[in-house]
Amino acid sequence: MPQLSQVHPDTQVAPTLTWLSGLPQLLSRVLHSPDMPTPRPVLSDHLESNVPGLYIAGDLAGAPVLKLAMEQGSRVVRRIAAGKRTPAPYDVIIVGAGAAGLSAALEAQALGLRYLVLERDDIAATLVELPEGKWIYAEPREFTPASRLPLEESTKEELVEHWRQTVRQAGLQIRTHCEVESIRRRPDGAFEVLAAGQTWVAATVILAIGKNGAPKRLGVPGENSHNVYHRLYQPLQYRDRDIVVIGGGNSAVEAALSLAEHNRVTLVYRGRELFRPSKRNLQKLQEAQQSGKLKVRLQAIVRSLDNGVCDIGSEAIRFDCAFVLIGAQLPAAFLRRCGIRLENEWTWRRYALLALCFVLAYTIYAVKQPPGYEFWPFTGWGAQAFAFFHKPWAFWYSVLYTAAMTVFGWKALKRWGLSRGDRFQTWRYISLIGFQWIFFFLIPEFLLAAALRHGWLGPLADDPAFVQQTWRAYGLVYAWPLFFYAFFGAPAAWAVWGALLSFFILPIVVLFHGKRYCSWVCGCGGLAETVGDRWRHLAPKGEVSIRWERMNLVVLLAACVVTILVLAQDALTFLRRPATAGLHLYHLLADVWLVGIIPVALYPFFGGKIWCRYWCPLAKMMELFSAAYTRLGWSRFAIRANDKCIACGECTRNCQVGIDVMRFALRQENITNANTSCIGCGICITVCPMKVLSFGRPQKPLLVQIQGVR
Repeated sequence: MPQLSQVHPDTQVAPTLTWLSGLPQLLSRVLHSPDMPTPRPVLSDHLESNVPGLYIAGDLAGAPVLKLAMEQGSRVVRRIAAGKRTPAPYDVIIVGAGAAGLSAALEAQALGLRYLVLERDDIAATLVELPEGKWIYAEPREFTPASRLPLEESTKEELVEHWRQTVRQAGLQIRTHCEVESIRRRPDGAFEVLAAGQTWVAATVILAIGKNGAPKRLGVPGENSHNVYHRLYQPLQYRDRDIVVIGGGNSAVEAALSLAEHNRVTLVYRGRELFRPSKRNLQKLQEAQQSGKLKVRLQAIVRSLDNGVCDIGSEAIRFDCAFVLIGAQLPAAFLRRCGIRLENEWTWRRYALLALCFVLAYTIYAVKQPPGYEFWPFTGWGAQAFAFFHKPWAFWYSVLYTAAMTVFGWKALKRWGLSRGDRFQTWRYISLIGFQWIFFFLIPEFLLAAALRHGWLGPLADDPAFVQQTWRAYGLVYAWPLFFYAFFGAPAAWAVWGALLSFFILPIVVLFHGKRYCSWVCGCGGLAETVGDRWRHLAPKGEVSIRWERMNLVVLLAACVVTILVLAQDALTFLRRPATAGLHLYHLLADVWLVGIIPVALYPFFGGKIWCRYWCPLAKMMELFSAAYTRLGWSRFAIRANDKCIACGECTRNCQVGIDVMRFALRQENITNANTSCIGCGICITVCPMKVLSFGRPQKPLLVQIQGVR
């Protein structure tokens, strides 16, 4: 072994410095893992931003289809009309003349409000930019918006003309080609809106500008050339040209297919595969590729677009025209200038809230330990101090837990079930609240003890071990290894039931319902689905967060090892010390920190499913069962998709376990536990405006193979 003086200093310091230098990047990756590709402003239930009196409606507020945007525009104006307003020349200024903005203007005029619409481009500019002849669907069909703006299924040209005619007939006050530069709230509560060098003052403002601002750019040489475009308006005007289309989404694929009818087209995409386009578009692309109508280049990073040449490193593709169709940017800078806060922005207040949540969660669990075993600084006095009315804090913890699930469960039930007429969600939340009250509160805290006192359980009432361990009633529904102590020192009745529940009943349930136990029965999942529901959109997303899910396999293996040690220690006495140490360590890490303190403290920042998704050993065990059933062709559980996905992203946004549901929906692939950690909550089905998703048996996917040249 070399002496310290023989080792070069850089050799010792470099690994430490490398590790430390990577900490900010790792922290940033974790904190921003809940971000969607397009974050949204923080809004109230009434679509009011954090700036009082400034409302947001339409696509930017989560209304991805025309009907929902129209409904939001009208609803916001009705709320403004019913409320108290600051005196100003205008009651409301509406920014944007799309579906939400026009609907808001028509409603404001009908209610006698003083209003003005400011539009950067022209009326219905987003529709105008769609490809020629694009068919506009009036989805969802069963929903009729409370809006005065007409909507019928037609081509985009027909709908735009119909809306322009409506504007003319109503005489709406609209200023087009008038881009808003800033919105400032005055001390008296009114707003100053600066646009085109002029300032207007209004009591309230509605932003209906959509979520897509300027087109995203590659940032490569030549991108500003005269023959490089970021939008495609009229594909039929291009004939007999060499064209490059850059992008991998539906817009890029549809543009390439349309241009390929009369031109020589090459589609360039940086990824290994095209996963954003719909299955229908992928099939059309495959057919066009096989017939020689166009070429596809995958894993192609564009280095330059200079002098009519698309340089992708391995190849130089000549073009007459190039279309860079890689999406659009959120107008984040404009929103921040207006004082609007976006989701998941980490300011000092957010860090302070994180610290407060940890302190509260830590305190709750620190004093929940037996007397003398409380955590610092409550050791020796915390349990007694938090014992009220001769009941230990563990009892009041159950009361608090049940009350929180009931209050927030009712809110979630109204949000997803009653307000939408969704029977599945209604019964799901009734099930969660019911199981909490009956099996996780009344039975273990009251009913079992009463039954034993009155001798209703026969011989079990004479078993001292059974009588003294009524807390084991939690194991009636909580299966091992979530209820980790099912087999430890338990009377035979509890041990037998625990074995039946974990290794017979639950596997049968999983066969038909996947991991729905997590979203219909489990109290841990119940707290996440109720208290954590308002933050469900903050669930970590992306490939990295999915890899983090391997942690619950480690916890499952640890539970297996400790269980075996404890059960074997009587026969093999040398295992007693490691069994005791393992039991204590598992209790401290899993039962206290991973199931209680950390995940609950992180609800407002990473959604409610931190424990369930990353550490719960029972969730992993059910996932392994369900995945095996799926691969064997036995499973009855899957979420399937039809061909109507419009890539709005609502399903992905609201998935508590961070699944990119939209990716599966676009490709009409089954969502199972062989490819995801889906818990079958069905929220993705509920929020889909196009009714794309549904539960059913897994179907054999029809593979679409797009072959690209690197």
